[in-house]
Amino acid sequence: MASKAIQQESVSSKLINHWEQVCEKLSSLAEAIPENKFDFQPVDTVRTPAEVLRHVAYWNRYVADSAHGRKGDDSANELPKDEFRTKKQILAALKDTASGASQALKKNLSNSTPMIADMLVSFIEHNSEHYGQLVVYARMNGITPPASRS
Repeated sequence: MASKAIQQESVSSKLINHWEQVCEKLSSLAEAIPENKFDFQPVDTVRTPAEVLRHVAYWNRYVADSAHGRKGDDSANELPKDEFRTKKQILAALKDTASGASQALKKNLSNSTPMIADMLVSFIEHNSEHYGQLVVYARMNGITPPASRS
C-alpha cells in the first residue's frame, strides 16, 4: 500500500512540475511583450495577448478550485477586462492564479484522483497551446521568446 502512495505522489509531483514549467514560460513570455503590444491582434477573429492572458488566468483559478475539491466557476471565459486592464494587473493575476493552483495541487497531493490528474493534463495542454499562440504573436512583433534565447 505504501508503494502505491509513493507512486501516486510521484506521478502527481511530475504533473505539478509540468504545470509549473508551462506557467513559468507563459509568465516570462508575457513579461517580454511590451505593454503597447498587449492589444496586438493579428486578425479580428483572434484574441489579443491581454485577452489570452486573462483567459489563462481565469482557467488557472478553475484548476485551483478543482484541486481544493470545490466546483470551479466555468461561467465566464476570462477575467474581467475592467478589473485587469494593464500589463501589470494582468501579469499579477497570471502569476497569482498559477501559484494558487500549484499550491492547491501540492496541498492536496495525497488526495489526487485520476479525475484531477486528467484535468491537470488538460490544463497543461491548454496553457501550452496559448503559450504557442503568444510565441507567434511575439515573433510577429520582433520579440524572441525568453525560452528561445541563448
